[in-house]
Amino acid sequence: MADTIKKLGEAELEIMQVIWDAETAVTSNYILKELQGRRKWQLSTLMTSLTRLADKGFVRCDRSTGSNLYSWLISEREYKAGASRHFLERLYDNSIQNLIACLYDSKAIKSSDVEELREFLDRIEAEHAGEEDV
Repeated sequence: MADTIKKLGEAELEIMQVIWDAETAVTSNYILKELQGRRKWQLSTLMTSLTRLADKGFVRCDRSTGSNLYSWLISEREYKAGASRHFLERLYDNSIQNLIACLYDSKAIKSSDVEELREFLDRIEAEHAGEEDV
């Protein structure tokens, strides 16, 4: 992921989540309907946000069908990877150990979470070792 990807605001992230979760390109009315209960927006407000997301390079708008269809240009995984790296760099001096220690000390994670993390790390380490043998 390029370092030039911009940050999403909370509302923009909610819009992107709807677009990422959809199987195909979606209309603004579809997005508005999916956001019901979370956002009390008029269509004009959503359209302003979609234009901003297009300007930031997150979505594309296909106007060839007669109705505007929105699809993502930056995948959810790509965005989350970059946002996670940025978060880790800014708040924890790029140290996962500092992040985990802070979460553990503040009781945000429990011993069972640490054990689950340990098992996950063992599993990916074993998978990575298997790749080296190939």
